[in-house]
Amino acid sequence: MTTDRTRRPAPAPWTPFSRRSLSRVALVGAAALTLAGCGGGAQPGQADGATAWTLTGGAEETFRTSFQEWNDAHAEEPITAEYFANDAFKEKIRTSVGSGNAPTLIYNWGGDNLESYVDNGNVVELTGKIPGMEERALDSVLETGTVDGKLYAVPNNNTQPVILYYNTKLFEQAGVKVPTTWEEMLDAVEAFKAEGVTPISVAGSSQWPYLMWIQYLTDRIGGPEVFQAIVDGEENAWSDPAITEALEKIQELVEAGGFGDAYGSVVADAGADVALVHTDQAAMMLHGSWVYSSFLTDAPEWTAEGNLGYTAFPEIEGGQGDPQNIVGNPANFWAVSADASEEEQQTAFEYLEQTNLDDTAVDTLFDAGLIPAVDGVEDKIAETEHPEYLDFAYSMVQDAPHFQLSWDQALPADQGQALLTNLSQVFAGEMTPEQFQTAMNGTL
Repeated sequence: MTTDRTRRPAPAPWTPFSRRSLSRVALVGAAALTLAGCGGGAQPGQADGATAWTLTGGAEETFRTSFQEWNDAHAEEPITAEYFANDAFKEKIRTSVGSGNAPTLIYNWGGDNLESYVDNGNVVELTGKIPGMEERALDSVLETGTVDGKLYAVPNNNTQPVILYYNTKLFEQAGVKVPTTWEEMLDAVEAFKAEGVTPISVAGSSQWPYLMWIQYLTDRIGGPEVFQAIVDGEENAWSDPAITEALEKIQELVEAGGFGDAYGSVVADAGADVALVHTDQAAMMLHGSWVYSSFLTDAPEWTAEGNLGYTAFPEIEGGQGDPQNIVGNPANFWAVSADASEEEQQTAFEYLEQTNLDDTAVDTLFDAGLIPAVDGVEDKIAETEHPEYLDFAYSMVQDAPHFQLSWDQALPADQGQALLTNLSQVFAGEMTPEQFQTAMNGTL
């Protein structure tokens, strides 16, 4: 999955997998936008001193505020920050890191791309260099920045668990119980169909939203070990019975009319899936926590009236996975370039230790309805404009025994793309579970 899902916009990452999260909110516009903090027109890789590249949208305001705060207090060692649209950033960072022209602070999603940076010697180890940052980061999120037990990246924005959102107005009108089990989910689908309401909104045209369904179902049925075997490249790992059952349940939901008739044409980047919920056309939506800010922006009055509910993904009877496990994007991350000078690296270490995700950044994230990837902010949550939602989502992350990164980000790019393509065919009824598993085993 990607959005911030700033795609994913490019959720991003969660746990023992040490994999990545992608922001999935589609961003348009110029590839590189304005410089923050330092002014001027330096080109990428040509600024004096430490540099950072990150994304527009999502937590952009938090980054701008953070770098300005650092620069105001450290005029002799400023950090020049540049902001890129999501796709443009991913293309540029790929070539820049490989050519030794990366910024000092490398924005990433953990997972396979961080591991490749480590394997190629592109980033420096952070273990012990920034103890304060290690202390304040959520443990389940910090794990995603580790490779072989060593710390190479730390969270820099919001944690992004996937949540089941629902329209409280439609549930009340139809007299439907919020589903806590898979059977209750199927009952809710039938009830909403009878009311002429699309039971579940999903942006099928964007493909990545499908991942949230197979991830939660697989984890609830078989536990996190099932996907870990895939990450480890075990032979025929995709043939695990838990994945077979998850795919069967997906097709069961499709055949029951769970997603309506036009889900394959709904686009996430345009916020069409979110709009179906706040315009009372759809009753539920499985999505990352980043969309809460979209509800606040696109439907402020509807949201303020209490029409948006949220809950955990349903349990599966007889399932082996802990029902408190979550999936999504643990956060996005900063790594430090091995090609930067010692002085630039030291500036980066000091920034990460002193300013990254400090109290100012936490307040900025809360103002946007986002969940900071740091520990010990319960008192702050109580003082925000959205305490109930933020407390719910924050507790999900704190209490999760396992936080699993988006599969397409945890896997190498070619496997991730094959996963999206094949899964979309499963949702469309053009591929059986067995055909999907055979095709995906061929990518291992």
